[in-house]
Amino acid sequence: MLLKRKIIVLVILLLTGFCRLYAQDSTLIGKTINWDLVKCIDYAKKNNIQINSLRLSQLTSQQQYLLAKAARLPNLSGSASQNFEHANNNTNSVDANGNVIASRSDFTASGSYSIGSNVTLYNGGLINNTILQANLSVQSANLNVIQQENDITLQITQAYLAILLDKENIIYDTDLVNTSAAQVKLEQQRYDVGSVARYALIQLQAQHSTDQFTLVNAQNTQRNDILTLKQLLLLPSDANFDITKPDTIVPVDTIAAFHTVEQIALKNRPEVKNGELGVNIAQYGVDIARAGYKPTLTAGASLNTGWVSGNGTVFPGQINNNFNQQLGFTLTVPIFTKRVVTTQVEEAKINVDQANLNLKNTKITLSQTVERAFINVQNAKSQYAAALEQLKYSKEGYRIATEQLKVGVANTVDFLLQKNLFVQAQQAFIQAKYNELLTMKIYDFYRGIPIKL
Repeated sequence: MLLKRKIIVLVILLLTGFCRLYAQDSTLIGKTINWDLVKCIDYAKKNNIQINSLRLSQLTSQQQYLLAKAARLPNLSGSASQNFEHANNNTNSVDANGNVIASRSDFTASGSYSIGSNVTLYNGGLINNTILQANLSVQSANLNVIQQENDITLQITQAYLAILLDKENIIYDTDLVNTSAAQVKLEQQRYDVGSVARYALIQLQAQHSTDQFTLVNAQNTQRNDILTLKQLLLLPSDANFDITKPDTIVPVDTIAAFHTVEQIALKNRPEVKNGELGVNIAQYGVDIARAGYKPTLTAGASLNTGWVSGNGTVFPGQINNNFNQQLGFTLTVPIFTKRVVTTQVEEAKINVDQANLNLKNTKITLSQTVERAFINVQNAKSQYAAALEQLKYSKEGYRIATEQLKVGVANTVDFLLQKNLFVQAQQAFIQAKYNELLTMKIYDFYRGIPIKL
């Protein structure tokens, strides 16, 4: 038993070192990396510390299951002892004729050898129920890994879409900077020939500076969001990381019915399955505890022999003459255990009640989460529709104001007002677009659809 435990600990330590070694892929140091969402998720599942830690727990539970199955087998042990005795007689003696007999030295050797085995024939179902419980624990460990993979998938998706939003903001902000620079140049030419006042030129120059500041903020935000995803992936700090932008992102028009998604989630999500396993594991705990009320029957057998020097029989002969065989049965019946077994049974029943409460809480929490995801999708779709409509008219108003500014029929104040309305509508639209995409991906994820763009 002690040797098996040492082997298990050694395996865990080796695997822990392996996971630490590969938590950050050394082959990526100094490399330029451009990954899409699927690649990011796959990499995170392989290298995430929490997931790898749960995988080690999974290996431990498998070893415990094998150990529980081995309890059905008989044990076998052997022993051997060898003794040597040397005795000195230092007293001289005199025989009947008066002759002196000198002292002598006596040397004696002896040995005993045995081999024995014991096997449990009946113990109230303790071994069988322990095996079944350990098997469920292995399944539970597997579900823990899947649940953690789901959690990291949602985190990666959210971080990835945040970067996509940043990139689109940068495109629009860059366009605004270029447009405002051209407007300042045109206004400078008009000012040089005296067709506009200096105040109008200063207003456009100030707006150009504001646009540049907005662009810089967007670029800073992208750097921070890329760093967030990079650290979430546990990539080396020296790796030059960026994401691959999809060609097109088309919002989904249809939304699955809430009750349909809820039932799918309650049936298939690992946290619910794990809760159900927790109830079954606790119920086996009651059966294991009740085995303490029942008798235990074991069988034992042993072979033993031995020898002693100086008795006139040679070693092989003594081994054969002293060879003994023994077979026996032991029945242990619990009569009074000072309430130890009763307490264990009652505590096991309490664990069953607690497991049922945990399962109920898991289902309620999951249902609420799915409902919140459904509401988030509805809100996001309505926001997207409103933002698209707002952008449509703000863009047209900005276009008209820009044309009027070119020909000198619009004043700077009216133009800047229309531009600010357009910028706000554009930012709202981009935010609504990616918010709808994120909420939809999360909602679909709860009905078992893998996340990809």
